[in-house]
Amino acid sequence: MFLESGYEQTTVDDIAAAAGVGRRTFFRYFRSKEDAIFPSHDEVLRDIERLFAEADDRQNPIEVACAGVTLVLDSYLSDPDVSVKRYTLTHTVAPLRDREVASVDRYQRVLARYLRARFETDGQPLADLRASVAAAAVAAAHNHVLRRWLRSGGTEDAHAMARKAFQLVVDAFSTEQPRRETGDDETVVAVLRSSASLAEVVQQISASLRPSGGHPQ
Repeated sequence: MFLESGYEQTTVDDIAAAAGVGRRTFFRYFRSKEDAIFPSHDEVLRDIERLFAEADDRQNPIEVACAGVTLVLDSYLSDPDVSVKRYTLTHTVAPLRDREVASVDRYQRVLARYLRARFETDGQPLADLRASVAAAAVAAAHNHVLRRWLRSGGTEDAHAMARKAFQLVVDAFSTEQPRRETGDDETVVAVLRSSASLAEVVQQISASLRPSGGHPQ
């Protein structure tokens, strides 16, 4: 409906009529017409936080974080036709695009909070910095896969792509032993080309977090 009639021209009454419900019933489920477009991010976030709470401390925290964002991916894969149409719509309507970006930030904060707690428990140096950077890498891997799948019209094997993308992140951030303490916390600035591939991004971030010797300790 949004694609046919235009986002601005489509009203809540139009949506309710198409769904065969009244305006009051519509607002029992959605706060606005924008909410009717997007998946239930609140519900997915609750599922992710539940997964993190139930995760075994012996599990690799990066792998757990990747499992968390897989729930986000699955929420899109559950209805490819709607997801592809939503992608088309959000790329033509700026307010919707901004809302989609904001939802990514919410997921990334949840990832960073979980990883920070795990890194601190494991005695990792620079736990806060590592958590923020690792969360960004996990989110970037997910977003790369999701965009590629959407651009394919929902035809590519998203789970196969996700396994490869997440393995890059796991390999970049996982160590057998805690890294050597480097003294005061440092700020790491990675300068990357806008056209850099996911592999290049992860490699650059990983290299930036290595001790001065250049190799994990």
